[in-house]
Amino acid sequence: MAPRVPAIANPPKSANLPTDNRINPMATPRPIISKEFPPEPTLRRLPWYLAYVSLLRSHHVEYVSSTAIGKELNVDSSQIAKDLSVLGIKGKTRIGYEVAALEDALRSFLGFSCSHKAVMIGVGSLGSALIADTGLERFGLHIVAGFDVDPAIVDTEIKGVPIYSIDRIAEMQKRLKASIAIIAVPVDKAQAVADMAVSAGIPALWNFTPFRIRTAPGTVIQNTSIYAHLAVMYNRLDGLSDRPAK
Repeated sequence: MAPRVPAIANPPKSANLPTDNRINPMATPRPIISKEFPPEPTLRRLPWYLAYVSLLRSHHVEYVSSTAIGKELNVDSSQIAKDLSVLGIKGKTRIGYEVAALEDALRSFLGFSCSHKAVMIGVGSLGSALIADTGLERFGLHIVAGFDVDPAIVDTEIKGVPIYSIDRIAEMQKRLKASIAIIAVPVDKAQAVADMAVSAGIPALWNFTPFRIRTAPGTVIQNTSIYAHLAVMYNRLDGLSDRPAK
């Protein structure tokens, strides 16, 4: 049996997540293993499986069953088996999945084993923190440049990453060839910088603002609202305080 490893919080349920993973219907996803693009709830769970099997691999565990994964992550084992079927690998009867092969397959399928160039638009507290977070490179995200309007920031560097004026994004994109623009600007500037990024030829936007960006078909948009997550957490905290004392 697999040894106990540090507990992992339950994976989020797709129905109530404030985070919106919206993929434009006309965008063509890059096939990696499966010919079919898996449903969004499956994509949300796969990173949790990867985190767990990576921990097992670090503990030199060779095999793990869907039952063991399900017990650790509080997900039904049949659902795990169905989710992992998109990887094109199957577990062995009474043995389970080979941990090393499963981890490698998950990393490849999720795109974490490839390098994806990204630019940071908005180099304030959040933007500069993301640039400085070298841990993102372990998941295939390589921020190659930042863009801002603040003269005090433009023409400086953060951890070796150059910061340019936002009006140079089209010029620099020809050289950088980034596939992702990470947006962390004031809400009233979100749509404008998104338009600039798309016009420059950047096909995917990771939006950290609470503004719902709209683009023409053919652009991948991932909205990650920190404020929405805070609202959910505050609401649940209020629910706890409303419970009668024991």
